[in-house]
Formats: sequence, structure tokens, C-alpha cells
Amino acid sequence: MEPTMLFEEPKNPAWKSLIILLGLTFACALFIQFLTIILVLIFTGFDTKVIDFTTGQPNPENTLVTYVLLGASSLSTFLIPALILQMIEKRQYQYFPAQPQRASLYIVLTLLFMVASGPMMTLISDWNKSMNLPAGLDALENWMRTNEDNMGELISRIVMVDSIPLLLLNLLVMAVIPAVVEEYYFRGSLQHIFGRMFRNAHVAIWVTAIIFSAIHLQFYGFFPRMILGLIFGYALLWTNNIWIPIIGHFVNNAYVTIYAYTYAKEGKTFEELQASEVYSVPIYIASIIGCIAIGYYFYKQSNQQKLTHESKLDKDQGLY
Repeated sequence: MEPTMLFEEPKNPAWKSLIILLGLTFACALFIQFLTIILVLIFTGFDTKVIDFTTGQPNPENTLVTYVLLGASSLSTFLIPALILQMIEKRQYQYFPAQPQRASLYIVLTLLFMVASGPMMTLISDWNKSMNLPAGLDALENWMRTNEDNMGELISRIVMVDSIPLLLLNLLVMAVIPAVVEEYYFRGSLQHIFGRMFRNAHVAIWVTAIIFSAIHLQFYGFFPRMILGLIFGYALLWTNNIWIPIIGHFVNNAYVTIYAYTYAKEGKTFEELQASEVYSVPIYIASIIGCIAIGYYFYKQSNQQKLTHESKLDKDQGLY
């Protein structure tokens, strides 16, 4: 007879973990962002011009306030709720695994995949931008395009910089922080919860990727961002290491940030930056084939690692 564990803590069902996470998200975002605005007003001598209270957006002329509010929004909405959930359920679930085996190989494969996927993602992005909703949904389409333009205006004010200090600040706010906080929240917490809820890792990855893309409210970049979410989701599934999708996410954002800096240095506009580079058909085909090949090799290495780990456990337990 196997010994029973006395006082074993019961595990929360998936729906309860989801409610806790969403409740923490709402509470932390509301409280911390409100506190941040109060602190900004205090340090600016209660200058109400630094923030447009009708939209909740900072004054575009005050770059520092923009960075502070963006950082506070990311940390309060994504990172802090995910960390608190892990603290609450630390004896039940591991939301942020960091399996060290073959981490270097997976990092290299992730970097190669991000490079190889460039032309393919450009093709998908161009298709997404050209999409039109069916007749009768004009009001929705106008709202989507207006929201897209407003978001583009905010992003252009941030990324189109021509000085090294601002580039480094952009890399922190636009690449490092989003990569860590969004992967902790979406791949670490949400994907794990959906995996328990649906009892299917693939469904969990797809649902999480769809939510990850939709939450950005940039509808004409929905599909490329959803595909990135799928890439990061499978990277976590196959490696059991949260830092692999974090690195992939950082590389993607850092590339765009540095690219915008080079455009700004050359005196080019944000509209020119958004104009997709056109590749030849063979390059698009090579990109797709390269992604499939790297993804398949990634998957095979993951399976091999899993079999090796299971074999070692069997030996340690004296099964053979």
C-alpha cells in the first residue's frame, strides 16, 4: 500500500485559477495605474496637462510620462497578477518552469526561427492589412481602423527616436518588459490554466494565442501576432522553459525597435517603416520551408529530451 500524504493541499480547479487571475488583473491594473497617475501628478506639481484625462493618454510632448505609464501598465496588468497567482498556488502548480536541459540549443533554434520567419510574417501581415469586413459591418470596420490609427500614432511617437539613450529606453520598455511580463501572463499563467481546463495542450495554445493577439487591439496585425503567440506557446510546451518564448518575444520586439531607430536616423517616417518590404517568391517559399524545417527539428529534439528524461526516471526508480 502506498503511503498517503496527510494534510495534502487540494488543487484549485482551472476555472477558480482563471477567476483569481482575472480578478488580480483587474485589481492590480486599476490600483497601480491609478497610483502611478497620482505619483506623476505629484512629481509634476499637479500639472494636469501631462495627461489627457478624456482618453487616459499622456501628453505626447512629455516622453518621460509616456514611458512611466507604459511600464506601469505592463507590470500591473500582466506581471504582478501572474506572480501573485503563482504565490497563491505555489504548492499546486508551477506556472513558470525553467527546465535547463538543452536550453542553449533551444535558444539558438528560436533565434534561427525568428530570422527565417521574417518574409513569411511579412506576407501574412500584408494579407491581414488588406482585409475588409463584409458589407453591413462598416461601423465596426471604421471603429477598428480608427483604433488602429490611434494606436499607430502612439507607437510612432515612442519608437521613432534618433538618439542612443532613447533607443536603450525603448528596448527596455518596448522589448524587455513586454517580453517578460506578457510571456509570464499568457504562456506561463493563462496557457497553463487553459491546458487544465480543456485537457488539451494544443487547444490551450491556440486559445491563448487568440486572446494574446486580441488584447493588443490592433486588428490589422491580428494574424501575425496570433501566429507569434502560437510560436511562443509551442516553444514553452516543447521545452518546459518559460525563458525560451521570452527570448523569442524579446528578439521580435527588439528587431522592430532597432529598425525604427535606423529609419528615424535616416529621416524616414513611421509610415515608411510600416510599408512592408517586398520579397521575391523564392524567398517567401524558402522562409516557409525554413520555418517548417526548424520547427520540426525543434519538436524532434524536444521529444528526444522527453524520452531521455523518462528513461532516467525509470532507472532512478529501479524499473529496469
